Amino acid sequence: MRPSHLNSYFASLMSLKGVGPKIAQAFAKLLRGDVLLEARRIDLLLHMPVGVIDRSLQSDLATAPEGAIVTVKVTIDKHLPPPRNNRRVPYRILAHDETDDLTLTYFHAKGGYLEKQLPVGEMRYISGRLERFNGGPQITHPDHVVSEADFATMPLLEPVYPLTAGLSGKVLHKAVQASLDDLESLPEWQDQALMDREKWMPFDEALRRVHLPHDLADLEETSPVRKRLAYDECLANQLALALVRSKVKKSAGIARCWEGKLKAKLLAALPFTLTGSQTEAIADIEADLALPERMLRLVQGDVGSGKTMVALMAAADVIESGSQAAMMAPTDLLARQHYQSVKSLCEAVGIRVAVLTGKDTAATRRDTLSALEKGDIDFLLGTHALFQQTVVFADLGLAIVDEQHRFGVHQRLTLSAKGEATDLLVMTATPIPRTLVLTHYGDMDVSLLTEKPAGRKPIDTRTMNLERLPELVQRLAQAIDQGVKCYWVCPLVEESELLDATAAEDRYATLKQVFGNKVELVHGRMTSDEKRSAMEHFKDGDAQILVATTVIEVGVDVPEATIMVIEHAERFGLAQLHQLRGRVGRGDKASSCILLFKGPLGQVARERLNMMRETEDGFRIAEADLRLRGEGDVLGTKQSGLPGFRLTDPEAHKGLMEMARTEGRLIIETNPDLEGIRGAALRDLLYLFSRDEAIRLLKAG
Repeated sequence: MRPSHLNSYFASLMSLKGVGPKIAQAFAKLLRGDVLLEARRIDLLLHMPVGVIDRSLQSDLATAPEGAIVTVKVTIDKHLPPPRNNRRVPYRILAHDETDDLTLTYFHAKGGYLEKQLPVGEMRYISGRLERFNGGPQITHPDHVVSEADFATMPLLEPVYPLTAGLSGKVLHKAVQASLDDLESLPEWQDQALMDREKWMPFDEALRRVHLPHDLADLEETSPVRKRLAYDECLANQLALALVRSKVKKSAGIARCWEGKLKAKLLAALPFTLTGSQTEAIADIEADLALPERMLRLVQGDVGSGKTMVALMAAADVIESGSQAAMMAPTDLLARQHYQSVKSLCEAVGIRVAVLTGKDTAATRRDTLSALEKGDIDFLLGTHALFQQTVVFADLGLAIVDEQHRFGVHQRLTLSAKGEATDLLVMTATPIPRTLVLTHYGDMDVSLLTEKPAGRKPIDTRTMNLERLPELVQRLAQAIDQGVKCYWVCPLVEESELLDATAAEDRYATLKQVFGNKVELVHGRMTSDEKRSAMEHFKDGDAQILVATTVIEVGVDVPEATIMVIEHAERFGLAQLHQLRGRVGRGDKASSCILLFKGPLGQVARERLNMMRETEDGFRIAEADLRLRGEGDVLGTKQSGLPGFRLTDPEAHKGLMEMARTEGRLIIETNPDLEGIRGAALRDLLYLFSRDEAIRLLKAG
């Protein structure tokens, strides 16, 4: 149960004057991304301004600069309504100060309302953009008209917020104002020494200051006010992850024992030697496995850095210690591909390996599940299907999750709960900037794979305007004659009226006219069987060109493919372009990547394509991606802000996530159940930033 002193923060916006069902829906869409969810005051208070209108310039009419927003004090002289039945003529009001005359202009105005608001002979403060018309000062539709008595309450610095359809800035301002009115002060959860050092104010005061700024500096990302709130968000995130970590670690692990014979056999069977960073990552994992607590490790490697081999060696150690290992991939296609790539190696050294996906026939599935429960399968590969309750392991010792960003903390816990003291190894092929590693994997230890396997050649990356398409097809024909294989990636499945992108199906049709049966097509709307058959025809058959949507982004491995064409490259994020390029250059032959773009390019698109030409270093690309997307979600679909964050900016608040991680872990080490006065305040923090799932862990703990 949420404590009652948080009620003023979690009250529905419908409780505010002027917010009816329709406006509440617009708020829900803006603040919670879904009209069906209720928007609460805390959602609005954490909705940060993105700019400010400065009304502090108070001037007389004669010296007021043209085009500027000014606040002037005038006396109302006369109302000039438009002629009856002529709506095109504006309603004008004449006013003056000691230096000049002013015309106020309103289109489609209600005369009665204006007469009440601006009575003749009275003094008014008017704020708006001043223009000069026929030499005289004029303000069209002033933003604010207030009496002398109300002038004290008019904001001279007015924050500007992101809005959505059906919601005006005025309505949002009023709702913010009303939400701040009866806000309760809360017990402080931050360490007092930190508060003093950073000159931070209490949480409720910081919220007031950011929505009612005293000066422009208050709204800057680096101001003490914004940093205080961003750090609260970081700490809520890291505290929740630290609770997950302690919950997993607390449920005792097993110190595993093995001699290393299976691993030695695997190494001997490999046609290549492991890189230095692969060897280091395996050593990290083995050190974790030998400890009597559960492993929580992230192996982060660039495209083609050999994560699958690291996972296989870890599985071999656990299998030799007498337990089973499971590896989960995000798609059916990938799970089967992993299975194909390890099958012959496993069989050569005596590891019993199987695959389980949602696409298996009932009979196959029954046999696999029965063998798994008896302990006749050592290593199982699969998709989400591994989560299901019907999947029972004899003794699951190691759970490996591939492409982790598609699985949340919940699934991590579910899969590792499949066995007694299951160790967890997570692998991601998206090089992630440090900020995001902490954001998503603050509960994990990290190993980096920074080298590419020996013999891999650099990929020659070029940009080409779509207008030169015929020339590209001609050059491709020459390469195809020499037996080369090529991927051709398009951004959409079908022609969309919104985007003039050439759909994969259209491109497939045009290339088929030139290359006949040498072209295959794969996209997300095909059945698994159709996809598998197309992939097999491309991998082992006569097909030499695979036209695809981004379904091939992850893990598809055809070493003979040496050309990657990405159509409308300007539409893809950097991380995605890098992932796609990583599908070629997997053998020992020279490879190339052609980024086809439609001009003219915007600034960001140009920078992206240049970065792709400059480097193949995934970590450098990920940092650039984070910068270019306006802190875009490098890990998923949302395009701005840190994923799942509203106040934290990766550039402006660089060090805060590190600080919060250290603090979060320290809190859980010294006060694991969040007890006492500070513990209760920290629980408030978790509620306010929607990390209350972590509180349920405490109760379950």
